[in-house]
Amino acid sequence: MLNNTFSIAGKNYRQLAPLFLRLVIGLGFMAHGWAKLSRGPAGFEKLLSQIGVPFPHMMAWLSILTELLGGLAIFLGLFVSIAAIPLIVTMLVAMFTIHIHYGFSSVKTIGLTPQGPVFGPPGYEINLVYIAGLVSLVITGAGVLSVDAWLVKRKTRSVD
Repeated sequence: MLNNTFSIAGKNYRQLAPLFLRLVIGLGFMAHGWAKLSRGPAGFEKLLSQIGVPFPHMMAWLSILTELLGGLAIFLGLFVSIAAIPLIVTMLVAMFTIHIHYGFSSVKTIGLTPQGPVFGPPGYEINLVYIAGLVSLVITGAGVLSVDAWLVKRKTRSVD
């Protein structure tokens, strides 16, 4: 019996749900990786050095590539369960080294100018949202509109 909550005209759309998570999470990671790359990895390397991360040059590049390539994998639905692991680690490191000091809220209005609001440093809320979304994708899988689903379908066709 089909659960009516997830059906329209008798069709089950439940497997489309991961698509929306994948698109937003993948795009978010790619945007963060691209921002670090386009501003120059040296700036991010300096931040890592200031907070005591070992091998800051290597770790800056590793973080950038993890966000860009991992974000692309999530976006496409390619090896989602594998790609999620380094992205979760990236979020945990960012949360416990930087964001935890600023509290929970990711949006802190600290002032208002004629040009608009002034925001303070973000808290760890956004890290938890990304982690929750990635864990959800690991549990549910990438969904029907993904490279993972296409690979499974292709493999089952070749076995038949």
